[in-house]
Amino acid sequence: MIEIVGAGVSESPLDPAEASAAVGDDRAGAVVSFTGVVRNHDGGRAVDRIEYSCHPKAGEVIESIAAKCAEAFEGRGVHRLWVGHRVGELAVGDVAFLVAVSASHRAEAFEACSWLVEEVKRDIPVWKRQVFPDGSHEWSNSA
Repeated sequence: MIEIVGAGVSESPLDPAEASAAVGDDRAGAVVSFTGVVRNHDGGRAVDRIEYSCHPKAGEVIESIAAKCAEAFEGRGVHRLWVGHRVGELAVGDVAFLVAVSASHRAEAFEACSWLVEEVKRDIPVWKRQVFPDGSHEWSNSA
């Protein structure tokens, strides 16, 4: 049985080391993680910061996606998973989205991690407001 050790939305910083440690398991030969960070540009424009907001049920959506991942990868050597998205005002370099997976072998760990990233990006109700150096901003629906 795959253990979901973390799944949700947080206003607090996300720590890649903590997520990777949380999925650690003596049966695992691989821990794979994805860390999405705020970059200083988008579409050829400089970005000062990003403000993420979400639907009140966004945490439940992430929990549901994690459960679907656990079901999809059951019996394939995946042991634990962690997935989270940050909301609030984030500076360039801050962690916005984080996934960590442990598995007996690297191929399954990479596959489950990629699966989680793509499903969350497609389905989570999170909106991104990019703020540019001139004070203008732009909204988009992306994780």
